[in-house]
Amino acid sequence: MNDKTQARLRRARKSRVRMRTAGDVRLTVNRTPRHIYAQIINGEGDRVLAQASTLDKDLRSGATGNIEAAAAVGKLVAERAKAAGVTEVAFDRSGYKYHGRVKALADAAREGGLEF
Repeated sequence: MNDKTQARLRRARKSRVRMRTAGDVRLTVNRTPRHIYAQIINGEGDRVLAQASTLDKDLRSGATGNIEAAAAVGKLVAERAKAAGVTEVAFDRSGYKYHGRVKALADAAREGGLEF
């Protein structure tokens, strides 16, 4: 693992510990240059309640590594979370800057009905 990845994960560790001690349901984000993934994880951290990514069949067509695709993933994960009975989450950006695709996913999830 390179130094940038290790530093990002180190920065994210403090936030995850706080969320876990509070027992918050969290919306986690992982991004690669080609795809973006989002998961709703329960308060104990042992179960995924809902997930969405650009690998889903209805989102796979077209470009998958841009802001529009990230917004579509945010809307889809919000719909699936509401179907699972989750309305309030803590946003775990995994050490990524709140900018670009990560911000677009979060804004779309808020518009979809999730509260941060």
